[in-house]
Amino acid sequence: MLQGDEASFEELVRRFHGPMLRLACGFVRDRAVAEQDAWVGVLKGLSGFEGRAALKTWIFRIVVNRARTRGSREARSVPFSGLENAGLQGSGMQGADEAAVDPSRFDERGMWSQPPSAWQAETPESLMVAQETGRVIEAAIAAMPPNQRIVLTLRDIEGLSSEEVCNLLAITETNQRVLLQRARSRVHKALALVLDGG
Repeated sequence: MLQGDEASFEELVRRFHGPMLRLACGFVRDRAVAEQDAWVGVLKGLSGFEGRAALKTWIFRIVVNRARTRGSREARSVPFSGLENAGLQGSGMQGADEAAVDPSRFDERGMWSQPPSAWQAETPESLMVAQETGRVIEAAIAAMPPNQRIVLTLRDIEGLSSEEVCNLLAITETNQRVLLQRARSRVHKALALVLDGG
């Protein structure tokens, strides 16, 4: 596809490096390993790209397949520091049954009875809050079980449709919807703590 075309390669890196890395890090703990593995897979497969799928979808499929394999290998080897939680680490189910948002914040129909505070106008103080909010969101995403983190990344950060995510991850629409709702709830809970002070 690129056949020595340096400008095309630079464009490929510019467009897809961040999204590939975010996606790979959903499966692999070590950022450097995730990055290297993702690019090795894409570069090895580039000559085989036939254009039957969108380039982005094709690249994400390679990244998911390689990162999933690498992540499952990592899950089988638990560092000493993680032995106390070894039963949960590889499952992706840490806290899966916990309510991500306090149920008392919803009414009987499941609607917000206490919605989070609205964003404020741009002031130096609000800019500081926005930076802190960004850090809180990143931390909330990083703390999610891998399956929720990956679905949230693909849907809300990379903008893939639910159908694309289901095809890419080989999951059902219902599973994708539940994972996305739980992930969004976790982010919302983290934001509510910052914006509402608890």
